[in-house]
Amino acid sequence: MTGVPGTTSRRKVLLAGTAAAGAAVLPGTAAASSAARPAEAIRIHPGAPQYADLARGVNQRWIGSPDEIVVAQSAADVAAAVDTALQRRARLAVRSGGHCFEDFTTDGIRLLVDVGALDEVTYDKEMRAFSLGAGARLGDVYAKLFKGWGVTIPGGTCPTVGAGGHISGGGYGPLNRLHGLTVDHLHAIEVVVADRGRARTVVATREPADPHRDLWWAHTGGGGGNFGVVTRYWFRDPAGSLPTPPAELAVASFTWPWTRLDERSFARLVANFGDYFARSNAAGSPSADVYAHLATFHSSGGAVVVNVQLDAAREPERRLDEFAAAIGTGVGFAPENPTRTRLPWLLATQWPGFADRPNGKRIKGKSAMHRRPLSAAACSSLYRHLTRADYRHPGSGVLHAPYGGRVNAVPADATASVHRDCALTLLYVSEWTDPAEDAKHLSFQRDLYRDVYADTGGVPAPGADTAGTYVNYPDADLLDPAFNTSGIPWTTLYYGDAYPRLQRIKHRWDPDGVFGHRLGVRGTP
Repeated sequence: MTGVPGTTSRRKVLLAGTAAAGAAVLPGTAAASSAARPAEAIRIHPGAPQYADLARGVNQRWIGSPDEIVVAQSAADVAAAVDTALQRRARLAVRSGGHCFEDFTTDGIRLLVDVGALDEVTYDKEMRAFSLGAGARLGDVYAKLFKGWGVTIPGGTCPTVGAGGHISGGGYGPLNRLHGLTVDHLHAIEVVVADRGRARTVVATREPADPHRDLWWAHTGGGGGNFGVVTRYWFRDPAGSLPTPPAELAVASFTWPWTRLDERSFARLVANFGDYFARSNAAGSPSADVYAHLATFHSSGGAVVVNVQLDAAREPERRLDEFAAAIGTGVGFAPENPTRTRLPWLLATQWPGFADRPNGKRIKGKSAMHRRPLSAAACSSLYRHLTRADYRHPGSGVLHAPYGGRVNAVPADATASVHRDCALTLLYVSEWTDPAEDAKHLSFQRDLYRDVYADTGGVPAPGADTAGTYVNYPDADLLDPAFNTSGIPWTTLYYGDAYPRLQRIKHRWDPDGVFGHRLGVRGTP
């Protein structure tokens, strides 16, 4: 593919104050080619056959009761919906893939904007960049970019996650150690903002001379739903392209049955996994192509599992042997029934070892960004909770994943994704189906998290070992001093030193607080 010059012409800011004005289209965008879709937004009200499905997202703990759900077909539809909310003084929320852990799209929301139909993936010749609609699902993004141009973005592993929220929170996944975060390749955004009581559609780029650059920066890790409604993203590297993924991956699974693990061997396995990625945490590491999940879930599930992938072009069998040896050293027994295979890259994005597909369960999630592996005390707490006899649920535990590599080569203030010196990210999660069991599973997850981080106030406070939390795994417990006894505000855990800058951007672009939620950025003069 030919390179794209490093500069681009600015697009005009489009005022879209009414539905009629909003019908205009920014020149050169894919919105102009959506004739096959309905000409107007689909508006859904209570009693409509679609309402029960669209009033909820993936997490079945949260079901909304909005007065209206707008299924947008264009950025103009989004602008018109924002105008409607402003006129009605109604609380507004936006949904892309619907994977939010908390109730941000249901809690008191009167108008819900669903951007799932804004899912086109194209090459924009005028912008000289790849154009992704905010409603595009990651699995489709990977397929369309790769089939059309042989490139990709380094995004997450769940194919049904929407681009809208995933990108605005930073975006990480199997290729981040090779190519950085998703937002490290973000060139521009199209976003509908509320400007003095009217909706306005703005294109903001990363270009230093762009007067709207701060709005772009806020969406490189500042989280979704804080500044406006993103309708489109444009991606390109300084050289004018996007990363080419490995042609083929070697993938493998290693299993250690809980019946053979005691506290010592479990702690060694967890420490080995963390040490492996902490040692290869620098950008350009020879092991930067190695990505893995360590799934430590309750012992009632039967086993601790490590799934791993690496570039098959570079001595895959030898390197898988070395990885398995490093992870298994000192555990006391070899993993049972290891499996290995090779998959072309696009097929590997659907590999069950990584491609999680949430299926309408009730979910509680928490996160932790680690500079160093879990301490011995933390491993002891983790083992104790995962082997509790009074709580038996295979859907509760911790997923350990590597971070770092090329991610850490980017300065912490270059984007709003500030955790640029970490080696690991941990997802604490419980999934269940029966509403009557809510208290039981919430209590387990909260107790586990509190005890693992007991030395730092029940949260992964910034320090030598941990750096905070990941905004795309929102956890409202961080607001509650009963759960967060560290004295460190949730804003520092998610945003670190970037929060004051995000507040200033919030004040500029959303001074009336039209967009927000319980963990939303609060503006300041």
